Amino acid sequence: MQRTRTLSDKVFLILKGLGMGAANKVPGVSGGVVAFVAGFYEEFIYSLQKFNAKAVKLLINGRFKSFYTYVNGRFLSLLFLGMIISYFSVSKVLDYLIKHYELYVWSVFFGMIIGSIYYISKDFKDWELKTYTALCIGIIMGISVSFMDPATENDNLWFVFFCGIISVSGMTLPGFSGSFILILLGNYVLLLVDSVNALFDTFAEMLQGDFSFIKNEARLRMLKILAVFTGGSVVGLVTFSHVLNYILKHYRSITIAAIIGFIVGSLGVVWPWKETKFKYQADGSALLDSNGKQIIENYERYLPQLNTETYWALVYIMLGIAIVLALEIYGRKTTKQHA
Repeated sequence: MQRTRTLSDKVFLILKGLGMGAANKVPGVSGGVVAFVAGFYEEFIYSLQKFNAKAVKLLINGRFKSFYTYVNGRFLSLLFLGMIISYFSVSKVLDYLIKHYELYVWSVFFGMIIGSIYYISKDFKDWELKTYTALCIGIIMGISVSFMDPATENDNLWFVFFCGIISVSGMTLPGFSGSFILILLGNYVLLLVDSVNALFDTFAEMLQGDFSFIKNEARLRMLKILAVFTGGSVVGLVTFSHVLNYILKHYRSITIAAIIGFIVGSLGVVWPWKETKFKYQADGSALLDSNGKQIIENYERYLPQLNTETYWALVYIMLGIAIVLALEIYGRKTTKQHA
């Protein structure tokens, strides 16, 4: 599975990490879809499942180079470098775009999901009763998740650890949006916005020689929450990779069919024409979380009207499809070069 990578391969791998990180940050979009379409999904799962007893033994014995080679470290390090950069750069740009150009951003993602469905299903030939059944189950699960009501924020550390395990599933299971699951669990703002911003602010202050955050209990609490969430994410990544590696090896056709179904069902999450509904108290005042932000209740979807805004949205949907097709063409060329 491991191979020699050129400089351009390494650069593109970091860019793919940027794409995965950005996708994982956006509710309704799955980083696993990026991995699937860009052609490195199976290598990603293969590399993660290498974190096993043998890897631990290599670490304990101090054989760090062997450990790095065994777990496909060059591939994972470049990919995760892209993800980390994304969380402190691309993600912030996305936050701005969603705030000011929400319809068009969701339109691009909607197009990308449609393109992903085409990409994954075009070469799938194993259609029979069991795969059709898996497809239907995947669609039902995707739709069910799309219309669930979010919970309220919970900063209990055990629950935060659990959120880390669940949210990272979007990286390993295409179509399963970990960030949207965090909205349903009530902790999206806490874990993917406030805690990340707290870490960013801490690094910025440290570079200026300011270590006053050590006496800031609220900041330290947020950093502790982020550390626990990260720990849960690592456990989730390794656990899910082992499970998925086994499933893909023994039930590949059923798994692919279920993934296609889940992605189809998840279209409801990224439907561009929707309004955010917030929770309110009995007296009509806004219901706020512990950080003073208004709590999301759900999304109210509606059919688009024929106007200039809608026409532009359709253009952006086509752009999203084109992005996925471009990734597919690049993936085919890369595969031929290394064949």
